[in-house]
Amino acid sequence: MADVDPVVRWRHVLGRFAEAQLPCQMTTTQQRIEQALDFLYGQEYCGRGVRGPGGSSAGVGSPPDSSTEKQPGSLDPSQMSVPTWITEIRELFPQETVEIIEKHALDRYGLTELVTDPATLEKLEPNMELLKAVLTFRSQMQGQDVLDAARRIVREVVEAIRQRLETDIRRSLIGKLNRFRHSPLKVAQNLDWRGTLRQNLKHYDRDRRRLIVQTVRFFSRVERRLPWHVILCIDQSGSMANSVIHSAVMGGILAGLPSLKVSFVVFDTSVVDLTEHADDPVELLMSVQLGGGTNIGQALSYCQSLVHNPLRTVLVLISDFAEGASPQVLLTCCDQLCESGVTLLGLASLEDQQATAYYDVGMAEQLATHGMEIAALTPRRLAEWLAQKIS
Repeated sequence: MADVDPVVRWRHVLGRFAEAQLPCQMTTTQQRIEQALDFLYGQEYCGRGVRGPGGSSAGVGSPPDSSTEKQPGSLDPSQMSVPTWITEIRELFPQETVEIIEKHALDRYGLTELVTDPATLEKLEPNMELLKAVLTFRSQMQGQDVLDAARRIVREVVEAIRQRLETDIRRSLIGKLNRFRHSPLKVAQNLDWRGTLRQNLKHYDRDRRRLIVQTVRFFSRVERRLPWHVILCIDQSGSMANSVIHSAVMGGILAGLPSLKVSFVVFDTSVVDLTEHADDPVELLMSVQLGGGTNIGQALSYCQSLVHNPLRTVLVLISDFAEGASPQVLLTCCDQLCESGVTLLGLASLEDQQATAYYDVGMAEQLATHGMEIAALTPRRLAEWLAQKIS
């Protein structure tokens, strides 16, 4: 759109209410762009005495009412529905712009129809922002068709994350290298480069001064016989959305490893044990409800009841550490777990792309003095940390 008339660009920025001050000729496509942007951003004029689309006065924070009748004799364009608007913006804007607009629709204008209407959900392209919106508004979803559409979005995003992470996570946790045995499995991390050099020295080309490698050797890995118990304790407050999603994927991968037993617990001011779905990230996420308060001490106390062999148990608390209840309960429970031999890790975030973690620094420091290691990790780094602890 670099060659678009600057006046037209300003019209798109300022909206249709600038028509009197910025009259211009627009193509059909440019008019569609203006209408699509106005459907959402025209709500900025709500409560300012400006008539909404179709001559109506839109309510603050609500989308233009598609059921509003046009005024008699009006030449206003036909009102859009949310599904029609989704189709329009996907035809008119590049993908990265569409994702920004959809995020604004949910976060800034509360256009929950994006995630509660089955026709709209079917049109949306699955991505992380949409998945977070689905989890946030899941309690408002009514009807099997809506839930099925939501589950499709969850499944596609989860699968994309799993494909990026699973190989590295499994490789880190499958077992230590056995340097006395070799394996036919060709895994780069298990490469025996010394053995490979020795095996191929006979193929050295003296004329070209090159070693011709015909056989590559890989170490096998030691299988762990006695399983470890990994308890994932996840804060499901709204600020932890990314971490909740990656925790569910991580839990599903870990649950598929024979050397690990996985418990999956989520909490706000109540505690929900979702261990029965630990191997199914989709069902885990469809059972989560983002938002609410935070009672970490209560959640840790529940996790303590799940511990049967402390010396082979790792408890991973994923939270912003903003305790809403008595800190003393949390710290006492932390002391008891640590003294019993449970390995404790507190994560301020668990995200694929490591971002700045926002958390209660004071509480994190107190937990550290009571035996909990504190970090903010990617799932891959968490897998490496677990491999060190359970070796």
